[in-house]
Amino acid sequence: MSDLNQILSNTSAAHARLTLANGTVTEASGPGGGLVAAVEADGVAYLVGWLAAGDVLALTDGDVTLELHRSALAARMRVSWIDGPTYEEQLSAPASTASSAAVAAAPAAAPALTAQALFTPDASSQVTDLRAALHTIDQPLYVTADGVYTAGQHGAGVPLVGTVPAVSDADLGDPSFSQTHGVRAAYVSGAMAGGIGSPEIVIAMARAGLIGFYGAGGLPMEQVTEQVKAIKAELGDLPAGFNLLHNPVEPKVETATVELFLAEGCRYVSASAFMRLTPAIVRYRLTGIHKDEGGQVVVPNKVFAKVSRAEVAEPFMRPAPEKIVGQLVEAGHITAEQADLAKTVPMAEDITAESDSGGHTDRRPLVVLLPTLLRLRDKVMAEEGYAERGIRIRVGSAGGIGDPASMYGALSMGADYILTGSINQSSVEAGTSQLAKEMVAQAGMADVATGPAPDMFEMGAHVQVLSRGSMYAQRAGRLYDLYKSCPSMEDIPKKDREKIEKTIFLAPLDEVWEGTRAYWADRDPREVERAESDARHKMALTFRWYLGMTSRWARIGQEDRKRDFQIWCGPSMGLFNDWVRGTWLEPLDARTVTSIAGAMLNGAAALRRVELARAMGVTLSPGCDAPEPKRSS
Repeated sequence: MSDLNQILSNTSAAHARLTLANGTVTEASGPGGGLVAAVEADGVAYLVGWLAAGDVLALTDGDVTLELHRSALAARMRVSWIDGPTYEEQLSAPASTASSAAVAAAPAAAPALTAQALFTPDASSQVTDLRAALHTIDQPLYVTADGVYTAGQHGAGVPLVGTVPAVSDADLGDPSFSQTHGVRAAYVSGAMAGGIGSPEIVIAMARAGLIGFYGAGGLPMEQVTEQVKAIKAELGDLPAGFNLLHNPVEPKVETATVELFLAEGCRYVSASAFMRLTPAIVRYRLTGIHKDEGGQVVVPNKVFAKVSRAEVAEPFMRPAPEKIVGQLVEAGHITAEQADLAKTVPMAEDITAESDSGGHTDRRPLVVLLPTLLRLRDKVMAEEGYAERGIRIRVGSAGGIGDPASMYGALSMGADYILTGSINQSSVEAGTSQLAKEMVAQAGMADVATGPAPDMFEMGAHVQVLSRGSMYAQRAGRLYDLYKSCPSMEDIPKKDREKIEKTIFLAPLDEVWEGTRAYWADRDPREVERAESDARHKMALTFRWYLGMTSRWARIGQEDRKRDFQIWCGPSMGLFNDWVRGTWLEPLDARTVTSIAGAMLNGAAALRRVELARAMGVTLSPGCDAPEPKRSS
């Protein structure tokens, strides 16, 4: 202890920690306020000489920590600051004295702490290709008035303007996202309905330390059951997400899906296309809620709510509605004690601002939607007192995210995590046909349009789809116009009926209805009963046959129906294609979902470094703001 006290006296550090080679740890506290100046004046050689092989000395003072690691023939110095920058240097080590005598021989006084750190750059390390240096995200850079360097020594020389630290995946977004979900980065592969968000995507993302969502929406329950079981069997407790698509037309499907997820222990659900909270999603969220041994409320089931309106987002940010909770208690799905706990937690801790996305979308501009939801989040957090209970609601960004610039832009605006969708539809693992992948890989940013949504046809809801090479938007739109203007199929003008039979259905409408009738008789006979007494509903079911089949034709790659393909796609697909054009990531066989994720994360990290350099007054060279796709290591 006396040796450490002497070190503290010589260096004016606030704290010293010595770990001997045998594992023994000794600590002591000092006056503080002079470590940087002492090292600048006297160096660290006498401290290294005092250490024996295997010893580690750590000195802390304010926001800086100095570590010295001694080996038999050399030593390593590491300097780190609270705000992120680090510096490491290999040192030639003097003969070890392992004695306090070396400490006693060191100067006892240290000059006053300088206002600005000094840096002696290694002239041979001066950066000549600034773009490449900034885009090498694991290489710290040191900025002086004379240039940018990759190496040097703190303690003398010229003023250090600043350090561009190494940036990793974990540095992007809100750290609580990775901590809560056990992943390496705040990056999500979103659910793409119809199984396009395939088991292979979910498994690949989980293996890479990320989270992906399975696109259960629109698939038969038998297939969903089989694939959910396969994902869980493959991944065990690794993070894996599953989509719950709101189904106002068939609420029993929504309920059955939740029951499957609960039975299989699915802990992450993406709530998509919800206009209001339903008993099914509330039941999923609250099942298993309890207090741990420390009295903390634990909610095992995590909900990611995709929203495009503040009025839809707010119920997810609040505790579950008491009326629905009461119904769940009466039905025996949760206990009265769990109902009380439900009052203390939000329905979802992850709210995804879904802007101009593929599929169901309101096409909201991200620059309006994200700030609106962030302010709403802060308001609800304060009103509900969540922070005092250790609860944080995160707001992520989705829609229009197709390259690192759009991703970093969303993060810079305050997004806590990023969710990508359309760009993963061209991935190797996506559950769609090669023909559909080839079509989206040719898309430009303007090659999208909106058409009627198959699952919400009667309500007039729309989905955003690929328009290049497909006439789905126009043809489905024509069917909706006829549905609105004609009370029944028999009332459709003869010329219009003949045209849609010839160009859209490729069969007489009566024949299409018979096939539709057989389908609903097996799935839900009540729909047939209603159609037989409601001619407009009969027409809606018949038209929905076409809308439903178009997405299936795309997934299986039915070439003779290519002009009818319904491919859910947003403008981000065109942005991504433009970014990867001429690079290793342009070919479809290179586009694995994890390669896409890695390239996006690396590019966003590079742009963070570019922004830091810009703030330090560095004159940026052309291309610095445009990182190219890098291969994952």
